[in-house]
Amino acid sequence: MTSDVMDIFISVFEHILSNSLYPMPQRAIGVGSAFEGWCPWEEDVVYSVLVPLTPPPGHTFHLEMDTSGQLPGRNFYVRVEPVCTCTREQQDENVLCFLHHPEEEQRRNEEPNFLNTLCSGSYLDVEKTARWFYQLVRAVWVILPHSHTWQLVLLPSSRSCKFKMTRGTQSFTIEIFFAVQQGDSDIYVSSQHTEALFTPSTMWPETYAVAEMKFFRHIARQAPRDSWHLRCLQLLAYALLGIGFSTYTLKTIVMHLLNTIPVSRWGRRYILQQLEDSIEYLRCSLLEKRLDHFIVGNQRVPEVISLPVEVQTAEPPNLFYHLAQNSTTHTQAISEYRDLRYR
Repeated sequence: MTSDVMDIFISVFEHILSNSLYPMPQRAIGVGSAFEGWCPWEEDVVYSVLVPLTPPPGHTFHLEMDTSGQLPGRNFYVRVEPVCTCTREQQDENVLCFLHHPEEEQRRNEEPNFLNTLCSGSYLDVEKTARWFYQLVRAVWVILPHSHTWQLVLLPSSRSCKFKMTRGTQSFTIEIFFAVQQGDSDIYVSSQHTEALFTPSTMWPETYAVAEMKFFRHIARQAPRDSWHLRCLQLLAYALLGIGFSTYTLKTIVMHLLNTIPVSRWGRRYILQQLEDSIEYLRCSLLEKRLDHFIVGNQRVPEVISLPVEVQTAEPPNLFYHLAQNSTTHTQAISEYRDLRYR
């Protein structure tokens, strides 16, 4: 249902934005546990999708990495730059090159366009982009076939477009994050929040959600029909309720194990062993106060996942860095590990 709704939305957006100076939304990519197949909760599921944006004609997106070190992880600014379209101008009389027709650029800047509505200075602004997308969804919804039987409720969000669709007792929520692809790779920068309390509106954190989704698809193609690797992860996520570890921590551990243990060893009869291996991996990581990120700096990521060289060769971020910095937090984590093991 989510894929169907998003495909129709994007199709209509492509039509109405085709001759505009606004970014073009590309086909949505489902990410997260709901699309990876191990969503632990049946109710109140939020279906997260990434919508890549491509620049309008005469412009390009240039990613500038934040080197201030003030925010955790790899974060970027999306700089909007004009590019020469003289060749296209010769083929289409309706196109003028902004670089070589400054008077046209000035005229365009005086009209509503994404440079003066979606950008702060020369940088693409997440919050302005979110408001623009909300307006698109609200305007387009009335012509979608789903509008005859479903009710759309827009939900507040500063860095995404979030809405709930309801019909009688049925309901589901979709959250759209905006993204810019890094080259032809499976790595994007996105509008998702960073781990910091405040994320600047021009900051786009790097996301590995598409690469992780493709990893689970890769495993699914190799695994036998009775594989319980997703059930294993689902059971671990269930057991985390009320415990401080994030589901992403357990997901990272299971991905490391799936990349190490043959898929033939993830069948139903091995489920207790794989649960045990996962908990033991957590114990060792807590003792070492280190849990390496699965995508960044991992030289053993399957070749079907396309990574930029700088991501593949980077130092793997330590997801347990905070434990090494605070002994009280580490002691609490050990206690929560014991609770999880008991469960």
